[in-house]
Amino acid sequence: MKRTLLVAVAGLAVAGLGYIRLAPMDPVEWHVDPEAAQRTGNPNDYLVADGGDRPAARSDVLPGALMARLDEVALAEDGTERLAGSPEGGFVTYVQRSRIMGYPDAISVRAVPDGDGSRLTIYSRSRYGKSDMGVNEARVKRWLAALDLT
Repeated sequence: MKRTLLVAVAGLAVAGLGYIRLAPMDPVEWHVDPEAAQRTGNPNDYLVADGGDRPAARSDVLPGALMARLDEVALAEDGTERLAGSPEGGFVTYVQRSRIMGYPDAISVRAVPDGDGSRLTIYSRSRYGKSDMGVNEARVKRWLAALDLT
């Protein structure tokens, strides 16, 4: 009886981990304009936009070129793929999964013209949990640093 219970608990744990790692991300739900983001109030997101955790980033690079470079930076990181949008369209949502558990985070990025350059907004958030231990903030700061937008 005890052995059966242990096997059942182990099976449920494996199924739960499989769900987290393999659960699809619906673009309709996760492809969100950072300017219109509805935050949950949980400390598991980071918003770069006027009124966010830090103001929108400004660049002297035009939106198309900025998004092309950001796409290279994002996709160079392990576990990252495009969920929706395109760099050419100036609006992309990426999914990045954690290395061991496969927890998915969604990162929506938009670049719009701003004078002779661009204004970049980013909304990075965790799908699961109430806290991300600073992962979303660290990712966004890493990407901005790679673009020389710190």
